[in-house]
Amino acid sequence: MIYGANARMALDTIERRPTAGIPTGLVHIMEHGVIERLADVYPGSYVNDPHGVYLKMQKNIGACLSEQYLALNPLSMGDRGYDSGEHNNKGTNTGGRAVLDGMEILDADDAAEHIEKYLLPRLVKNVEDFNEHETIQQIINDESAIQTMIGPDILKAPDGRVDMPHLMYGAYGYEPFFTAYLFYPELMERVFALQADHAALNNAAFVKAVNRAGLPKYARIGHDMADSRGLLCSPASLEKVWVDHFIRSIKPLADDDFTILWHCDGNLMELVPYLLEAGINGFQGFQYEDGMDYIEICKLKPKRGGDLVIQAGVSVTRTLPFGKPADVVKEIDFLVGHGTPHTFLSLSSSCVPGTPYENIKTCIDGMNYYRLNGRKR
Repeated sequence: MIYGANARMALDTIERRPTAGIPTGLVHIMEHGVIERLADVYPGSYVNDPHGVYLKMQKNIGACLSEQYLALNPLSMGDRGYDSGEHNNKGTNTGGRAVLDGMEILDADDAAEHIEKYLLPRLVKNVEDFNEHETIQQIINDESAIQTMIGPDILKAPDGRVDMPHLMYGAYGYEPFFTAYLFYPELMERVFALQADHAALNNAAFVKAVNRAGLPKYARIGHDMADSRGLLCSPASLEKVWVDHFIRSIKPLADDDFTILWHCDGNLMELVPYLLEAGINGFQGFQYEDGMDYIEICKLKPKRGGDLVIQAGVSVTRTLPFGKPADVVKEIDFLVGHGTPHTFLSLSSSCVPGTPYENIKTCIDGMNYYRLNGRKR
């Protein structure tokens, strides 16, 4: 495919080449009325044609990059957010109790027993059953189909294809999992080791698929390992049981000089040195209000040299919902002024219903200015 100017700018940024302007990343809006307004279509059009209207919105706002294809995602909520009663089921992250393979997980011993009896054998089988050929072909088919659908003006970069060892509080619940993490470190390392065994196979196949199909050498990865206070596990404990396995899981990408962005949720500052050592050379999704130091991060250098690739997002939890248009302009100027030579402008995450339209429009106007005019005001 011959890319248009916007997609080409995104690809040049991913490949860490100079660009005349600053490319705009995917701007994901959740409110149907705002999607329709930005797409310049009649009210109600989005529900009737989510793919067409969502893509028209992205093109109208000048999006250059789409990692995730999220056209259907806003259908999960209405213009006022989730309807009353929806999404009130208590999961393991909100006080609910996990029941896995008929076992109720109440404490660390339950979690450890389930891991020994069920999880470890499954992880071993996942490694044994991994099919490289099928994985490569699936990646090529899926990514090529989406790029064809969205057209040449927006670059589709692979997302959600890279695997890594991860904390399993989502399955076991916070208290059972983290107490098991504390009491049974050797067991946890066995889990991370097997997860990394599978991830290394998957990620090597991903590299082959990207090179074979000529896809962008880009991967955005990440896992919620922090909250607003800091890391969920101490750096010392992660260094003992997780870091080495994470490094080898993404080694196929680092060895092939991929641009690897880490999605930042919470205050991850203590983890940043480990991520850079592993080969991460970019960051996305900063929660500035939680202590993510944008200025200091942008000053850092990746292990492979050069400058970091940064997806700088206007805050969807502070500036856009609660600020004024002048605050939005100030934040965009700040992100540009302190970013790296390889910066995308976008939102820090999804823009939820109820966000003032004036702020959204001001944000998009600012992104368009820097996309068309470069870094100078």
